[in-house]
Amino acid sequence: MLQPLTVTLPPTGLPIGREILALERVSAGYVPGHPVLTGLSLRIAGPERVAITGPNGSGKTTLLALITGALAPTSGRVRLSTPAAMLDQQVAVLDPALSIRDNFRRLHPEVDENACRAALARFMFRADAALQIVGDLSGGQRLRAGLACVLAGPAPPPFLILDEPTNHLDIDSIEAVEAGLRAYDGALLVVSHDEAFLDAIGITRRIDLCSPEPPLAPVR
Repeated sequence: MLQPLTVTLPPTGLPIGREILALERVSAGYVPGHPVLTGLSLRIAGPERVAITGPNGSGKTTLLALITGALAPTSGRVRLSTPAAMLDQQVAVLDPALSIRDNFRRLHPEVDENACRAALARFMFRADAALQIVGDLSGGQRLRAGLACVLAGPAPPPFLILDEPTNHLDIDSIEAVEAGLRAYDGALLVVSHDEAFLDAIGITRRIDLCSPEPPLAPVR
């Protein structure tokens, strides 16, 4: 039997039990009077691995926008207590015009070339593969490059947020992505419907969001 790929990453230094995120009776939405989330309370402590599931329209994207500060709650309070990194479906943390290597050096300017190449090699970007332009990568390769650039640096963020990471995950990337996430010792929040992926990365808690009532059509 083939041994699964293993990845070694620097530690985040996140203490066990430290509060990472707290939402206290939060409501939020985009149409006045019709919240997508109502009275939601949630706490994540290190190094929990939490999966957010639910049907389309249940508020998963809204929840991520609240956590990252892209959306303000209409009521309640959101408290993020530690640095966080988010990898969305476009992996917007990367500059698509630059190579993987240049993105890594942009995010970690203190790292020399040898350390950069060693970090990228952990995610299977070796030699000329590290020189690929991000905009030319497949969806799975881009996610793998994002994880390499965010997690393989000298000080990985203690909280990582992933939005539907397996939507574009190709066969060549899935093993490296799962191995990297297993090696990560910080807190993890993942929006995903992929049960096999969630099991592979060791999810410890699941939160299922229910769909809200749809907004009423305007009276004409």
